Amino acid sequence: MVTEFSGIERRKFVRLDYSTPLAYKICSKDTVSKLLNGYTSNVSQTGIHCLIKNKVENDDILWLSFDRSVLDICQEIEKDCLIYQSGIIGKVVRVEHTSDGSYGVGLQFITRQEKNQSHIYSKVYFLEHGIQTKNEEC
Repeated sequence: MVTEFSGIERRKFVRLDYSTPLAYKICSKDTVSKLLNGYTSNVSQTGIHCLIKNKVENDDILWLSFDRSVLDICQEIEKDCLIYQSGIIGKVVRVEHTSDGSYGVGLQFITRQEKNQSHIYSKVYFLEHGIQTKNEEC
């Protein structure tokens, strides 16, 4: 049964404002070897909003690395989310073009249960089969 939410916060989980540097990789054959930089803007138990310079599309899979040690909420995130090489795996669910030329991107964390679903497998494949950069594995 789907619960309807009303008021200012309609999400199931409250988002916390949290701005910190973010390293990420776009999980596709052409981009998985590039470590990119951006910033987080808020986080919840099930997702994150970040600001990045590279264009992404809905359903793209990203590997995200940011300082999770200061947030108590991240203990809950790490119980359920797919974590690889100390980074969290997320699926793009919203992309907004900003006035400064960057992108506001909403990502839903991929859970360990979703990892094996066919629509996610093909993109997570790049992470699990040793595709790496010179200095760091994704």
